[in-house]
Amino acid sequence: MRWNTGTPPGHNGRVDSDIFDVHTGTEMVTDVTSVASRYCRGRGDGLCHLFVPHATAGLALIETGALSEPDLADAVERLLPREDIYRHRHGSPGHGRDHVLPAFISSSLTLPVIDGDLALGTWQSVVIVDSNVDNKDRHLRVSFLSG
Repeated sequence: MRWNTGTPPGHNGRVDSDIFDVHTGTEMVTDVTSVASRYCRGRGDGLCHLFVPHATAGLALIETGALSEPDLADAVERLLPREDIYRHRHGSPGHGRDHVLPAFISSSLTLPVIDGDLALGTWQSVVIVDSNVDNKDRHLRVSFLSG
């Protein structure tokens, strides 16, 4: 195998990026598919990279609207209970679990974009998973790398 370190034909090497404010509210799971879809619309083929620059939130692909959101929240509660059992101690009781969450739910996702549309599966949605009750205002960085 040979690695080509040059710019591929048809690739302008440009990454466009923007930050969106997201209020996650009282739910642990917030659908942000429409934000990413609108950002990529009309951009052609490439990659969409999403990133939440927070130490207590992550991104996931799940089916939404079929009670998967509360199921995911319940799974997080079972795996990382909000109890005062963590060494990390500031904020609300059990806030240490919020800082462990990104080790299990990544803070970034990269998705293919075909002809300006996210190439998601039929039931896939992009969601922010945020268990931090102390901060419900988040940023979502959406970047597009043209291909």
